[in-house]
Amino acid sequence: MSEVGASATGLRSRAFRVLLASWGASSIGDGVLTAALPLFTAVSTRDPLSVSIVAVASVLPWLVVALLAGALVDRWSPRTTLIVSLVVRSGLTLSLGVLIMLGSANVAVLAVSAFMLSSAETFADSAGQKLLVALAGRSELERANGRVVSAETAGVEIAGPLAAAGLFAWKPEFCFLAVGVTFVVAGLLAATVSVRVERPAKRETTALRTEVLEGLRFLVRQRTLRVVVGVVGLTAFLTSGVNAVAFLYAIESLHLPVASVATLLVCTAVGALAAAPLASKLALRWGSGRVMICALFVLAVGIATLGVGRSQWAAWVAYLVMGVGAGAWNVLSSANRQRLTPPPLMGRVTSAHRVLAWGLMPLGAALAGPVAAMTSLRAVIIGAAVVVMAIALLSAPRLLGVAQAMGRAEVEEVVESSPG
Repeated sequence: MSEVGASATGLRSRAFRVLLASWGASSIGDGVLTAALPLFTAVSTRDPLSVSIVAVASVLPWLVVALLAGALVDRWSPRTTLIVSLVVRSGLTLSLGVLIMLGSANVAVLAVSAFMLSSAETFADSAGQKLLVALAGRSELERANGRVVSAETAGVEIAGPLAAAGLFAWKPEFCFLAVGVTFVVAGLLAATVSVRVERPAKRETTALRTEVLEGLRFLVRQRTLRVVVGVVGLTAFLTSGVNAVAFLYAIESLHLPVASVATLLVCTAVGALAAAPLASKLALRWGSGRVMICALFVLAVGIATLGVGRSQWAAWVAYLVMGVGAGAWNVLSSANRQRLTPPPLMGRVTSAHRVLAWGLMPLGAALAGPVAAMTSLRAVIIGAAVVVMAIALLSAPRLLGVAQAMGRAEVEEVVESSPG
């Protein structure tokens, strides 16, 4: 069955270009929001507890809403879900901007807004992944994800924060009004996307809990996918710990000027932008598994450079190298996850991946401080680099089998779709 009329697909199709433009517009909005919401909370409350409450509210939906969102996206039209999610996010941010303008945005309003915005984002994320696979086709997923990672990086880590800085200096509420506009633009673009999306054959209605567990079971039982998600979770745990102490380390140990600290994030973005298109080309020549292993080693080298460096330039080089490693890994791990996942499970597996892969990030950030207090900031960073290298070595045999795993998945999909 088709969601709407058939249209040309592939990276050169109009539908894919429009979806990418929608993704880029919403990424700019996310970048502004990511910078403006915690900044406004800090400036308006001057209270660490309030900042913490809003920060938790922003990430909590990825743990408590994402699995349900993935199951519902697999039931619903992904295009319609994406549009509705963007409209909801636009309404929320425009309303928040008005409340700030009226002086009525207290901590409760900020926390509720943060939770609802991230909840809507979990639906948009799963729906966007389904549309990406349907439009790009499984043979071009590496290149498609490379373009998506580039668009997200440019929007979330460069354009969005820069726009937020200018708008916030003008009037804080303009940040949220601008975000609302970007989500409207993204929704209008998504509304013009026409694509065929496979829907599962009609079957007896099952409980959402059963469908959520079905996605989790698939993710855990698919061996190669399980290794990829495990690597993502462990590296996220380690890098979140590094990020928690890196700025303080750069200022105190490398004597980086406070005003220059934000440029480290720009270096990461530049590295990811450079790696995104390169990763797909290297994967075609050497295979996804080899490039993914190399990406982990590059990430480890970047972290190690930060830890062993003795001058300011080490911080910028380290973040640039980390961006290259993380960017290449994100492109290929996303493509392989999508290729190994049957279309009817795409929403649930995407959400389950987010929960399992990102669930350790708060723990990594929480442990980094106490460990640094018992040892040193440098020890935390170098220790993380060593562990990432160990993860690369231990996961290498399974990652080298990515091609074989994808071949088996494609054969199983053909068999399951064959009549009788």
